[in-house]
Amino acid sequence: MKDTQTYDGFTDEEREAMKERAKELKASSRRGGAKADKESEVLAKIAEMPEADRVLAERIHAIVKTEAPTLAPKLWYGMPAYAKDGKVVCFFQSAQKFKSRYATLGFSDLAHLDEGTMWPAAYALTELTAADEERIGALIKKAVN
Repeated sequence: MKDTQTYDGFTDEEREAMKERAKELKASSRRGGAKADKESEVLAKIAEMPEADRVLAERIHAIVKTEAPTLAPKLWYGMPAYAKDGKVVCFFQSAQKFKSRYATLGFSDLAHLDEGTMWPAAYALTELTAADEERIGALIKKAVN
């Protein structure tokens, strides 16, 4: 009998994200990764989110498309992400995905957000004000320059 207190390394949510990533890679290799298909997949994933996450993800998607139109939308571990030359620069993680109290806007090491020897690479989001959207736009622009 399995002890329910035993930690086996990954949560159910993490295992599900890994399964989603494997499906994404398989689908991408089959179709050659058409940009229009990937954006449709991102929009479909956003549409599936609970309302609070969906509103945030829709705004992030719009900001990225406006401020960094060279970034290509794609799914990454089942999350909306935005890539340059196929490599993820930033992503949106819904609060619901890992049962967190906030959504996350994250940046990979490819994002040019460096500020001295220490800088944030992820931001907690609970809602977006006009000032927040302006700041996110500036971060997205900086990330791709």
